[in-house]
Amino acid sequence: MPRTFDAHARAYDKLVASNPGYHEHLRMSARRMGLQNGGSGLRLLDLGCGTGASTAALLDAAPEAEITAIDASSEMLNQARRKTWPSRVRFVQGNVDELDRIKLTGPYDGIFAAYLLRNLGDTNAALRSFRTLLRPGAPLAVHEYSVRDSMRSRMLWTTVCWGVIIPLGRIRSGSADLYRYLWRSVLEFDGVEALTARMRATGFDDVMVSTVPGWQQHIVHTFLGRSPGGQPDPVEAVTPPEGVDITKDG
Repeated sequence: MPRTFDAHARAYDKLVASNPGYHEHLRMSARRMGLQNGGSGLRLLDLGCGTGASTAALLDAAPEAEITAIDASSEMLNQARRKTWPSRVRFVQGNVDELDRIKLTGPYDGIFAAYLLRNLGDTNAALRSFRTLLRPGAPLAVHEYSVRDSMRSRMLWTTVCWGVIIPLGRIRSGSADLYRYLWRSVLEFDGVEALTARMRATGFDDVMVSTVPGWQQHIVHTFLGRSPGGQPDPVEAVTPPEGVDITKDG
């Protein structure tokens, strides 16, 4: 899989930029983590950072934080490193399925994982490893597609993929293999109920899920949970755009 992302890295930013709301939705999920004081004094992980779009969103939500961004694709990271970042941001190549080999020094004050979980080999094992890296009470935000619970969402996703994303991916990069995988992997991934249940089962507390506005409403979601124990930082109430549900699990 890293080699597939390597092959599409140069065209990736241009393709996602054609998706209305892509970057704002990432920023929305990062803000939902409730990071306080601009992230001053916080150490954060951005897992599956790709070309740095999720890193930029996390930096927007916590501009004073120390951010470690990790991805398995060397070419995606090359694209990310070409951009301008403060010294508090560093990029590390590594497979998120094998976080123990990256030798991260926790605990961290928050983890952001955008468009990552459905690409990993063992979702439960990944979530458990994320939890062990967090300090007690610290947030995990999973920004991910989830359409299995809604026939309307599945149909809209398929229509957009075959009508726009796959043809555009072929034009931009000369190959549509990554974008056919994207279409299929989203259809096969957990529904909202299944993923929130996974987060509970792997030890996360206060699990909540919210969607985004625009055409991806009820297609892209923020799954938010907290590492057990400790006292979570107070967070500002999140007021969703009209028609966007925020539901607390359990």
